Amino acid sequence: MKELKLKVIYLPIGEVTPYKNNAKLHPQEQIDQIKSSIREFGMNDPIAVWGDDNLIIEGHGRLIACKQLGFKEIPVIRLDGLTEEQRRAYTLAHNQLTMNTGFDSEILKLELEDINIDMSEFGFDLDFSETEDIPDDLEKEMEEAEKFIVKVTFDTYEDWLEKEADFRKLVENSNASMVVGSV
Repeated sequence: MKELKLKVIYLPIGEVTPYKNNAKLHPQEQIDQIKSSIREFGMNDPIAVWGDDNLIIEGHGRLIACKQLGFKEIPVIRLDGLTEEQRRAYTLAHNQLTMNTGFDSEILKLELEDINIDMSEFGFDLDFSETEDIPDDLEKEMEEAEKFIVKVTFDTYEDWLEKEADFRKLVENSNASMVVGSV
């Protein structure tokens, strides 16, 4: 792929086209968090667009938030060097890569202790109480099983992101073949 130097430009918000097959979900709770971030820190993350229609590659949630905040124009970067297939693949890859890891809870706790901004507005759960241990009978069953899948259900996507690393460690230290999280 040809390397492009990124340049931020501003487009009227109505000239940016959402990708109709965007698979990433953007519930209003997340949009509200994005809006809080924009109000607190500014619109510092340009939306990536492609082609003559300024089709969004990544930034659908930011576009919705900017519309709800009444923006007339938004910062974008053009990724016209991508082929159609690369554009579609990058749309998926960009969203997946943000979900592939969690936070180091100890470092996160230390960082949040010194911040006076209400970080719960951005989806951070500030309750650092310890999670429950795995019941002995379940742990024994897991040790005896050749392979199994751990399925965990959470109330919100943010809950999953917060606990995902813990469950991935569980898989690494057991016979589990994967962790499946659902909201």
